[in-house]
Amino acid sequence: MAEAQIEYPRVVNIQRIDPKFKHEIIRMPGAEGINLCFQCGTCTADCVISRFSGFYKPRRIARMVQLGLKDRLLSNDDIWLCTTCFTCVDHCPQGVEVSSIVRALRNMAVRENRVMPSVIKAFASNILKSGYVYLMPSSRLKRREAEGLPQLPRSRVEDLLELFKATGFMDVLESAESIDRIELKAGDRRG
Repeated sequence: MAEAQIEYPRVVNIQRIDPKFKHEIIRMPGAEGINLCFQCGTCTADCVISRFSGFYKPRRIARMVQLGLKDRLLSNDDIWLCTTCFTCVDHCPQGVEVSSIVRALRNMAVRENRVMPSVIKAFASNILKSGYVYLMPSSRLKRREAEGLPQLPRSRVEDLLELFKATGFMDVLESAESIDRIELKAGDRRG
């Protein structure tokens, strides 16, 4: 029995297009090449995540940016599925940095929609506590000491806090809603 496939609207409502969106993306570092994408599909063919998601297809994402479908992109949690393995970038004949475009979309989603995966919020919180993404358990620190390893470098957490505040990330971090899970929808999995 064939698995059901998710259908996405084929008709685009002209009122839902943001003609400035592509230009917003182009101004972001690494995403300047979006206009070079000619939809060959190499990025999607090589993408590990695209095999498991009906929405997350690098080629589709690039085209949606080109068409100005900002709302559809920024409201879809699947943009957080990208592993930033850069396989799409490595194989793109035009040198389009799709992973950088996805990073730009994520940044816009956080800034405009105030949402981010809970794991990212946890990592940012850890950075503010210790300067590291991973909080080293005291048992591991003791083991390092027993093995004669040097102490881990100490971070100036107060400087990190100032950086978070100066960039506005502290406000975003405090106000952003958490996305606890990003799940493939029924019929979304491709084998």
